[in-house]
Amino acid sequence: MYQPQHFREDRLAVQHALIREHALGLLITAGPGGLQANHIPFLVDADGSPHGKVRAHLARANPQWRELSAVDECLVVFQGPQQYISPSLYPTKHEHGKAVPTWNYITVHAWGRPQVIDDVTWLRRQVDDLTSHKESALPAPWAVSDAPAPYVAAQLRGIVGIEIPIARIEGKWKVSQNRPAIDKAGVVKGLRGSGSDAEPMAALVEERGKAAY
Repeated sequence: MYQPQHFREDRLAVQHALIREHALGLLITAGPGGLQANHIPFLVDADGSPHGKVRAHLARANPQWRELSAVDECLVVFQGPQQYISPSLYPTKHEHGKAVPTWNYITVHAWGRPQVIDDVTWLRRQVDDLTSHKESALPAPWAVSDAPAPYVAAQLRGIVGIEIPIARIEGKWKVSQNRPAIDKAGVVKGLRGSGSDAEPMAALVEERGKAAY
């Protein structure tokens, strides 16, 4: 990943937090079947390697899980908030006109050697953990055990697990750090006036604009 120094985010806790909040990762392999990519929800654990590990499950009918057994490395990409940034948001643009559009985003890329797991106990723990992770904040959380046991058993037979000890991980927080303070303030103000979907990026620009790293 192209990494200008001012956009780097190397703190593992921050990287893991993005994965937890934006769990739908893009799993990419380049195996015997060529390039393949699928969007799959992941969990991240702090153990398993110095950088932690991610785990997920795929449908048994998905051919990518067989590719995982044939490759030494795969890549998982996690995407956080993103937003188009117009040069009109920069006060300095009105002074000299030297500004172009850009795109702000935050992302984490994780590489590792995948392990395919075809074990019903592991798979049940995986679906329980993933369900709890997303359901726990709901007013009436659903649990896997709420479904009939024979139905759950049949569903588990239709999936396989993957576990990826993270060998390398990179975070990129491109949130206007390269702009002067007046332009950062203009971006925050402009995004907050453009609709609720832009609020997460406005908060990130504001946070990184105040902090020193």
